[in-house]
Amino acid sequence: MEWIVLILIGIAGSSLGSLIGLGGGIVIVPSLLFLGSLSAFGYISPQTAVGTSLFTMIFTGLSSTLAYIKHKTVDYKSGLIFLIGSGPGSILGAWVTEVLNLKSFNLFFGIFIIFVSFVLLLKDKLKPIPYHKDKGIVRSFTDNSGKVFEYGFNPLMAVSISFVVGFLSGILGVGGGSLLVPTMILFFFFPPHVATATSMFMILPTSILSSITHITLGNVDWLLALALVPGAWIGAKVGVYLNTRLKSKTIVLLLRTILIIVGIRLIYQGIFG
Repeated sequence: MEWIVLILIGIAGSSLGSLIGLGGGIVIVPSLLFLGSLSAFGYISPQTAVGTSLFTMIFTGLSSTLAYIKHKTVDYKSGLIFLIGSGPGSILGAWVTEVLNLKSFNLFFGIFIIFVSFVLLLKDKLKPIPYHKDKGIVRSFTDNSGKVFEYGFNPLMAVSISFVVGFLSGILGVGGGSLLVPTMILFFFFPPHVATATSMFMILPTSILSSITHITLGNVDWLLALALVPGAWIGAKVGVYLNTRLKSKTIVLLLRTILIIVGIRLIYQGIFG
């Protein structure tokens, strides 16, 4: 029975994560922490929940990236440029966690994430950060409804902003996609489908690096991982399937909803955690 529950958690987390580019930890970590409060899973500590979830996200990232590649929605060049900033930023953020008062930070950051979700409402009225086409990176994408998007950015600006995003994500452990996807959509006008797929592409190397650290610290429970990985692999395929069939506005609506949930959770942790 326990294995069935874990497989279902893996499917649910990975489906949602790959659908909107958040990775899946946003569902898996709270679910494992809840199970840890039950007698049958009393051995699950917060460190084990985070470490095992990150290991599982390797397979979510790999499965969804392979699927998104088939649909040609991954922007590799942009993803690698963003990684230059977000990778070091997340490492620095994890280190700074040791010296911060996280309760008050969670509270204010939760409010900020909810604010971002409402800013997404005004997305069509915003203007992207200006860039020179001869000096910047220019891209175009046609979604499944036939709408053509043109987007682009200055590489130096992209690295700087993604560093800040990675830093904040490393401090909070909310996963880079929670901030990176709305950043891509709001600042650089990425099409939602491309932002999601590129975020999953970026989650793969970052989850591998994070997992190596947690494995060396003994934070990965291999029996839990063995049950979660099959569900994560299947769930990623389900999420990609749904993503490729939804309109851009629907993906933004789902992203806004999840951001509000994440924000409320952070505010709760800031007040009562």
